[in-house]
Amino acid sequence: MKRRMLGTFGVLLAGAALLAGCGKSSSSSSNSEAKDAKKFPEATATATAKKGGSITIAEESDTPVKGVFLNELSDGRYDSDFMQFGNEALFATDDQYKINNKGAATFKMDRKAKTVTIEVKKGVKWSDGKQVTAKDVEYSYEIIANKASQSSRYTSSLADIVGLAEYHDGKSKKISGIEMPDGENGRKVVLHFKEMKPGMTQSGNGFFWESAAPYHYLKDVPFSKLQSSDKVRKNPLFFGPYKLSKLVRGQSATWVRNPYYYRGKAKLDKITISVISPNSASQSIKSKKFDMIDVVNSQWKEVKGTKGYNFVAQIPLSYSYMGFKVGKWDKKTGSVKMNKNSKMSNRYLRQAMGYAMNVDEVTQHYTQGLSFRVKTLVPEAFGDFYDKSVKGFPLNIKKANALLDKAGYKKKKGETYRRDPNGKKLTIHLAAMSGSTNQEAIVQNYIQQWKKIGLHVTLTTGRLIEFNSFYDKVQNDDPSVDVFMAAWSLSSEPTQDDLYGPKAPYNFTRFATSENTKLLKEMGSDKAFNHSYRVQKFHEWQQYMQKEAFVIPLTNAYSITAVNSKLVNYSTKPSKAATLWYETGFKK
Repeated sequence: MKRRMLGTFGVLLAGAALLAGCGKSSSSSSNSEAKDAKKFPEATATATAKKGGSITIAEESDTPVKGVFLNELSDGRYDSDFMQFGNEALFATDDQYKINNKGAATFKMDRKAKTVTIEVKKGVKWSDGKQVTAKDVEYSYEIIANKASQSSRYTSSLADIVGLAEYHDGKSKKISGIEMPDGENGRKVVLHFKEMKPGMTQSGNGFFWESAAPYHYLKDVPFSKLQSSDKVRKNPLFFGPYKLSKLVRGQSATWVRNPYYYRGKAKLDKITISVISPNSASQSIKSKKFDMIDVVNSQWKEVKGTKGYNFVAQIPLSYSYMGFKVGKWDKKTGSVKMNKNSKMSNRYLRQAMGYAMNVDEVTQHYTQGLSFRVKTLVPEAFGDFYDKSVKGFPLNIKKANALLDKAGYKKKKGETYRRDPNGKKLTIHLAAMSGSTNQEAIVQNYIQQWKKIGLHVTLTTGRLIEFNSFYDKVQNDDPSVDVFMAAWSLSSEPTQDDLYGPKAPYNFTRFATSENTKLLKEMGSDKAFNHSYRVQKFHEWQQYMQKEAFVIPLTNAYSITAVNSKLVNYSTKPSKAATLWYETGFKK
């Protein structure tokens, strides 16, 4: 539903962060594996499922799951995966992510009145039997906007709701622009906006929230204690088809049917999701240890012939990227404070690092083309918003050296490494996540590539960093990080404000230029209701980001899941997200 920080590349959120492999050069094997993936279906067979049965699902991670089971406070992929069986969104969509009225709530936009009306359907109940109310919808905004909760979900996009900024700043005890016409216990909410945005009919647009939080259950917990509360960590409530019945913190979760689910009785009796090491994924597939398990792409050759599974594939909305720290987050103003004198502030230095990377070779060598280099920060899946003229950073050592020469990064006689333009020794500290077995090799490969152009790059902490610690350093602008390699699961609407805007906590590189802010505003302005104007602005922004290279896109990958061949109705299609776990079951 929203942007999430990813772990390492193997599968979406089950993978996308750096990529998983490396080495000096690529093998010249054909792209047959990528061709295989293109033939894979997006779904298993559709059929009548029998009632009953239990399934086991693998969660590939080399780190324990944090366990924040509340959308408003969670932003990591692993939490999302653990709670997906109960965590239904308010809205259903079609396959292009356009919101429709087939989900838990209906949606109506009035551009003239500058409102969006959300009405929760009667009978949509929390797993304790209480109806989901207007207050539950409104309460989500309170959690996000209250500074004490420390939610990273508060953005300038959401602050377009009338009164949200005043509530966030402590100037008001209520959010004036959220109206509940039938009272708190009614089911209707009217959101009032300062201005309407062209992406508002798409799920994941970032201008309004698409979840609700159980006010009756959480209201006694102070905002500052929510994140650590047992009601969020151990015993969360959801209105989806399953409810949490057992949790082994950080390791596994068992879900059983929610007896109050509004669509009826889910097909399966029980779902258990357990953490396993990405390194043991292929062995687990071959021994059929799980009913559902993501394939680590570098292990595809080992598992592709395994019987008893259907392989389902998609290209997820995600990418891995390299970010350059050029500032800090200012907590007082809730905005990015760029430092024009930071170590990585020279755009030629950033570009040179991009051109020195042999991403195409690495993806071919380690994943046979199941991972692939991406050229721009707007994925191809977004249709004409994607600018195909942007070339990204293909390997070009000659160009990288020329850029550094031009910028004044020179070597002294007899030295291996270049100095900065002031003649001082230059060491660049890179933060990268631990992950699959190939991760170390791939990162060391890139360090060698940078050495070829005379740049001395070393790992922050001297080694790869575990997922939670990595994002802790990146989010808190740890001075030991100059450059970092991370990944996003993207929203299903292409608006960029929440990742790269001046008031976006997720703007981890901390760049904020007047040109960037201007382009982001134009992309979401009233004028942008004209599609061709909006497309033009998206293209201008991608070209600007290519030139400035504050963030360099690296890779995406086919996300392949092995699904027990006896299971039916499992699908990766966006239109099936709302009913996925309600319908998935064993063949009759």
